[in-house]
Amino acid sequence: MAKASDVKSGNVLRFNGELIQVEEFLHRTPGNLRAFYQAKMRNVKTGKLVEYRFRTDEEVTICRVETNDYQYLYEDGDFLVVMDISSFEQFNIPRTLFGESVKFLKEGMNVIIAFESEEPIMAQIPSHVELEITYTEPAVKGDTSTNALKYATVETGVEIKVPMFINQGDKVKVDTRTGDYIERVK
Repeated sequence: MAKASDVKSGNVLRFNGELIQVEEFLHRTPGNLRAFYQAKMRNVKTGKLVEYRFRTDEEVTICRVETNDYQYLYEDGDFLVVMDISSFEQFNIPRTLFGESVKFLKEGMNVIIAFESEEPIMAQIPSHVELEITYTEPAVKGDTSTNALKYATVETGVEIKVPMFINQGDKVKVDTRTGDYIERVK
């Protein structure tokens, strides 16, 4: 157990039986009242934002979280199998931890996973990935007078919008957070 004064932004706490990550932690001393800590925290599993005031001497449980690089191997139902790069140990990670960006994940890609006492709590893929265009309509001459976009399917099966000059077989860089086209890779 630690005191509230030991908590810093980014720490993961066990709070009311839930795992939460501290996003903002401010020390307040209002006038002639007692000092307190104002915290904005996000529930790790649900993503819900919680605000709470800690007394300065209040005891909190700071969780020990280990973050490491893993290699994505394959999909197994609702789980994704990843391998520790150094020990070659394999883990089943729930698909939901990756969020919406899981649709850009391809085999062999490196991912970051955070564990809290053998339980995976957070998973993240790189913010930008390079994918090959597997299908797109050819551009019609005259359509390129403005920055027009067309739909293209990438190798993971996701449909994204790309500029007219992108052809089938080209490699493109995609932002995994928004699904937007960034640039063509040579």
